[in-house]
Amino acid sequence: IATLKTLFLRISELSERKGWSPEMRHFLQDEDQNWWLKVYGKGRKLRDVSVPTQYLSYLKRYRQYRALSSLPSSYDSSPLVEKIRGQGGMTARHLTRLVQEVFDKAYEKMKQEKGEDFARKLTEASTHWLRYTGASMEIERGRALKDLSEDLGHASMATTDTIYVQSENKKRAASEKERKVD
Repeated sequence: IATLKTLFLRISELSERKGWSPEMRHFLQDEDQNWWLKVYGKGRKLRDVSVPTQYLSYLKRYRQYRALSSLPSSYDSSPLVEKIRGQGGMTARHLTRLVQEVFDKAYEKMKQEKGEDFARKLTEASTHWLRYTGASMEIERGRALKDLSEDLGHASMATTDTIYVQSENKKRAASEKERKVD
């Protein structure tokens, strides 16, 4: 969940498929100590997604759960997301099913704690919703549209601008609420 949302990944970019097996060695650290994740994205294009420093604690915890060293090295060919049974990486179908189980449990818990109306939004959640939500949050934080567009793998910055304009509308609406009418 954290990987899909934080790194704005499509489920196909995290899952094993014909011609691509995401591995731990696809996490790379450059000479400036920046972390990147190499993904095989839409349109059969390889791209590097920037990895925020705070995400590394999630990666370390996941790797610890899998009895792997703290952070990946360029020699670590273990699957990025390992199958629960068997060898290799998870397929998109399996990952989607797991994410949906998490949403269903979160919905039930939120429904009990906050009520049906508050929890209803989670019934619309999907793996792509995580990508959209993560990217929208970054726009609200003021991240440069060009940088976000590259991490999302959009061929054009105009695509990012068009898809995430809703976040900008929220800002615009918030600034409008207190406008004086003389």
